[in-house]
Amino acid sequence: MENIYMLSDADLIGLISAKLKQLRLKQNISRQDLSASSGVSLSSIVRMEDGEIKSFDSFLRILRTLGKLEVLQQLANEEEMSPNEYFKLVNSAKPKQRKRASKRVNNKQQEKSEW
Repeated sequence: MENIYMLSDADLIGLISAKLKQLRLKQNISRQDLSASSGVSLSSIVRMEDGEIKSFDSFLRILRTLGKLEVLQQLANEEEMSPNEYFKLVNSAKPKQRKRASKRVNNKQQEKSEW
């Protein structure tokens, strides 16, 4: 496969659309059956396979029905935190203690104690 970043958006959508159609045919599912099981209209499936992916919701439903949601797994995974990020997160959640005022010595008491 080519470098995915070198493809235009239209080319990328074309590849994805062709792959959806290929997956559907490989599983021997008709467009009508896919429409019924995914809840996506037949016309939306036809348009999607022709390169017009307009609704992300419909795209997800079709991937789920075809059993291919794992292609989005990397997007769904949470990134691991570095030890420094974890330390900052833990410390930001702790309530901060109020600082106590230092004891002030009364100036009048100091002046009385002259030797």
